[in-house]
Amino acid sequence: MAIDFSSTAQLAKDILAKHISAAEALEAHLEQIAKHNPDLNAVVTLDNDGARQRAQRADEALARGEVWGPLHGVPFSLKDAFATAGLRTTVGFPPFDHVPQNDSTVAARLKAAGGNLIGKTNVAELLADYQTNNSIFGRTNNPWNTERTSGGSSGGAAAAVASGMVPFDIGTDLSGSVRIPAHFCGLFGLKPTENRVSLAGVVPDPHGSPRSVRIMSCVGPIARTVEDLALLYTLIAGPDRADTEVFPVPVEPMPELALKGLRIAFAPTIPGFPAAANTRQAVETLARRLSNEGAVVEPAALPKLDFMQELSSAGALISMMVGAFQPEENQPPTSLAQYLEALHRRDQSIVAWKQFFDSWDVLLCPVSMIAAFPHCKPGTPLHVDDQEVSYWLVSAHTTIFNYTGHPAVVIPYQRDADGLPVGVQFVGKRWSESCLLAVAQAVSVLTGSFQRPPGY
Repeated sequence: MAIDFSSTAQLAKDILAKHISAAEALEAHLEQIAKHNPDLNAVVTLDNDGARQRAQRADEALARGEVWGPLHGVPFSLKDAFATAGLRTTVGFPPFDHVPQNDSTVAARLKAAGGNLIGKTNVAELLADYQTNNSIFGRTNNPWNTERTSGGSSGGAAAAVASGMVPFDIGTDLSGSVRIPAHFCGLFGLKPTENRVSLAGVVPDPHGSPRSVRIMSCVGPIARTVEDLALLYTLIAGPDRADTEVFPVPVEPMPELALKGLRIAFAPTIPGFPAAANTRQAVETLARRLSNEGAVVEPAALPKLDFMQELSSAGALISMMVGAFQPEENQPPTSLAQYLEALHRRDQSIVAWKQFFDSWDVLLCPVSMIAAFPHCKPGTPLHVDDQEVSYWLVSAHTTIFNYTGHPAVVIPYQRDADGLPVGVQFVGKRWSESCLLAVAQAVSVLTGSFQRPPGY
């Protein structure tokens, strides 16, 4: 495997074994950025000189027998939503454009593990769209077809990883912002359980406003293998004194699981949510294959919930949080009673899904109603097969699991008639990341590995 498309884990092993140097690993990825970023606009801030100095120090340390950590000398990028000390951070929003003095917890943990942060990747403005575009850096394109979106809001991260510019990136996910770009770009992505990974330094406001989004939002990796997701998850997850809401639940390594005997429920779509025929077919085809491998696979008897109302409730809760300090014009501020009522409704959904997962190890379902769609103005109706569908339903299949806080993993599976990736989503019990990743690893052996986009 060429250096620029090596997995994170393999790259780390090769550097530690001195098969390649950290400097060689860096230069291979910088070359890929120089070659492909002009067409994709995925990497928006690049620290060439600093990255080269850090790679040299990593090689010198290794020559002395010093190992900095499991990512010793591995280059990586971060979504431009994380504070990075000394490196421009914007969240795609001019009033937030600044150079932080301190690292976010995620950036600090990856650096402490030996990773070499080389730059930042593009985002939707304030992370608020399914496409990646903003007034500072412009639009990011999908490496599978530059006329299509790479997704949002972690679209720059996904485009960079899929095109070999970096081996991994870390995204944020409030309504599918890790999973949808992974699906659109043919990658693996993990949204952990809510409050598993610190949000300290996420969407840093240079004006010092208090953090209002304290639930539903998650941080997770985007990579080219499940093994990499598991490695990165264990590095970034866990309690953090800067975010007191991260629970002290043990972060366990990914075990080995066989498909035989796994209890897998599947849903070609969630009731009331549109889904293209090839999306539904991907779920159904994989369900049959898993059954043939000895898994216990059945159509899901989903919780008796009004899922369109679930979406509405999730959106209302997000609006309450986002608008806490900047309420919309002509709208009265949310009262404490209204917020607590919204949390009460959410609690009922969490309980309903807990009862569902008492019977199943995972749920197999779509990631989104469609594959990567053409660039368009946000809010433009989209075509799902022969039907015109609301743009805002792109994240329906992901948002409901932000609302309940369940972990979910995306794996690439098929291509549609236009040659675009179609992924599938596995959802697990809350706090069950290790088991969920093990299921994804076992399934990925069946579905196949990451495929490079044509021309890369």
